[in-house]
Amino acid sequence: MELEQRFSSEAACREYLVALRWPQGFICPRCQAREYWTGSRDRKICVACEYQATVMAGTIFERTRMPLMLWFRAIWWITSQKNGVSALGLQRVLGLGCYRTAWICLHKLRHAMVRPGRDKLYGQVEVDETYLGGLEEGVIGRKIEKKALIAVGAEENGKGIGRIRMCRIKDASAASLHPFIANNIESGSVVHTDGWDGYSGLDKQGYSHKVTVLRGKKEPASELLPRVHRVISLLKRWLMGTHQGAISHEYLDYYLDEFTFRFNRRNSRHRGKLFYRLLQQAVSVEPMTYGQLVKHDRQPKSENRNI
Repeated sequence: MELEQRFSSEAACREYLVALRWPQGFICPRCQAREYWTGSRDRKICVACEYQATVMAGTIFERTRMPLMLWFRAIWWITSQKNGVSALGLQRVLGLGCYRTAWICLHKLRHAMVRPGRDKLYGQVEVDETYLGGLEEGVIGRKIEKKALIAVGAEENGKGIGRIRMCRIKDASAASLHPFIANNIESGSVVHTDGWDGYSGLDKQGYSHKVTVLRGKKEPASELLPRVHRVISLLKRWLMGTHQGAISHEYLDYYLDEFTFRFNRRNSRHRGKLFYRLLQQAVSVEPMTYGQLVKHDRQPKSENRNI
């Protein structure tokens, strides 16, 4: 009821986005000038260079046909559900006539769940991989044919778990694992892994490499690397419970982004703060077109001028 009362019109939603995008006042995206005059359709026209800016341009709301009131309701519903929602569930809640609209909305919001310039994991971090998919006959070792391979990093926070990162990787070779670690873990941290050869050489990349060999140990892997295996278990339970396992590997990274967003904010007591954070990130990330979503093209718009 509070949401409906506060954002009861498109103007109220737009005003809230303006405060999120320009908290210190309007700044021209082209020349960084602050003086402007207001044109038609709420356009802000820069006095210095005459650039015409709108609050939704350059955000996930760019060129949207769905009213902002529906976007706000979608964000509130998504952040208020502890275990997430499916596109079908979102379609029913919003009363949308088209499943595709709900699917696009949900994936764009998952894209916004990755904050630009977010801090890397640091301290002591457990890293491992996990498979998603059924058994594959004739496949030896950590090779994959039809299954998806996911790299997972989990900060050690005493006996508990701090923040996490996860990403789908091509294979379990050093060529895939080392970039995942470099992109998600601060240099100088302690990276705790098993004895897989794909992790060898991390000490030469600016990390302290702690190795726990699992083979021959009485304790299961879940006890030797407890935090990362706990995260993996929760991920698989979430995928099966919320989405019944019906997730295309092609779009798996978007679901991993959502799980990471929710897990890293699991201790937040106020749903309203999650609503605020997701909206704040929605006006900070580059927009994604439907073509980019279906092609699984996660690069910024500026790097995809041909799309």
